Amino acid sequence: MARVKHIQKTLTEQWSVLATLAPTEYGQFRDFLGNASGFQSYQYRAVEFVLGAKNADMLEVFDADPAARALLRGLLGEPSLYDAFWHRLSRLGYAVPESALTREVSAPYTMNPELIPLIGFVYEHHREHWAAYEAFEELVDLEENFQLWRFRHMRTVLRTIGTKPGTGGSSGVGFLRKALELSFFPELFAVRTEIGRR
Repeated sequence: MARVKHIQKTLTEQWSVLATLAPTEYGQFRDFLGNASGFQSYQYRAVEFVLGAKNADMLEVFDADPAARALLRGLLGEPSLYDAFWHRLSRLGYAVPESALTREVSAPYTMNPELIPLIGFVYEHHREHWAAYEAFEELVDLEENFQLWRFRHMRTVLRTIGTKPGTGGSSGVGFLRKALELSFFPELFAVRTEIGRR
């Protein structure tokens, strides 16, 4: 996780280079991109799939690239990092709800309120459950770093093309802004509202 966080930091900082482009400079070569966009990055989709943001419809984008499609098809059917994490905690003796252990792993991950009591317990007794607590916080760091990357992407696009449509046909900044609302590990953030209420 430490290595991944360093990689994320490096990737996020790359946006500062692109942000130095004046709108007129970007406009000089934007047409050469055609309809190229992040939609066509199977590596980006693979990272999203591993983190639980799965969308079977995205496979169609890679019909012309059988290797990329096969990779994503494989990841679609495998447990996400978060799914694997809950299974690991269960094997360690934590009372992980059955709903977290039996969910359909090819579906996009959605909030599971049944996990909140367990997460809250670990946070409230973090000294006795340090390994689980630390893992929760590492996952929070991972998501926060991913969101910082998304934010820098959105702001760089806004800075260079304003609110024009994206090269891949998306709504551009609006699409990127909406992505900031997505969460890979929603319960780890939701629990913060619950802690201290009792």
